[in-house]
Amino acid sequence: MISGRILVVDDEPQIHRFLAPALAAAGYEPLRAETGTQALRLAASTAPDLVLLDLGLPDIDGQEVLRKLRAFSDVPVIVLSARDREAEKIAALDSGADDYVEKPFALGELLARIRTALRRKSQTQPASSALEFCGLQLDTSKAMLNGESLALTKREHALLLLLMRNLGRVLTHRQILTAIWGPAHTEDVAYLRVYIGQLRRKLGAELSGKLKTEPGVGYRLEE
Repeated sequence: MISGRILVVDDEPQIHRFLAPALAAAGYEPLRAETGTQALRLAASTAPDLVLLDLGLPDIDGQEVLRKLRAFSDVPVIVLSARDREAEKIAALDSGADDYVEKPFALGELLARIRTALRRKSQTQPASSALEFCGLQLDTSKAMLNGESLALTKREHALLLLLMRNLGRVLTHRQILTAIWGPAHTEDVAYLRVYIGQLRRKLGAELSGKLKTEPGVGYRLEE
């Protein structure tokens, strides 16, 4: 049974040779593109369920491919990124990518990220509905942890709500700071770290372990 189409955009033949059978074995239909032009054409004509996008393409920069893709599609995009291109990973996430996986990557991790992105896409809860995660219940007005009220400041509540709405997704420092504090505070990373620390203390040892730091990039609430 096919669980969805995965468009793999990479100019390295070995990546396709490795991923195509692995994706097929996991129940996905792999689609292949080796250039940005091919990727955009296939994304428009086949409506894939998810895109794996390498940033280093021979014809169009991967960042530009992402921007053009976002002009007509909200398909989940996982960036395949080299380890030494951290700034590009951040830019891609800020431009609308849902996640990134560093090259070289472990297949198990990549498949887990794919499942998370597809699951998140399938969820159509209104933003105002209550969210539940590991004993935590949260809506726009209150927070409960294991049935007891969780005392959060207004900013802590907004921060946790943002993370829960993007469960499993990497949120960059810029994305979080813009959403919670506004565009004038996009560089206040130290300020954000303080709030993350406060939130972890209030969530307790088990749940705070799910709030992962992505060094130099941002934070993820891990499923």
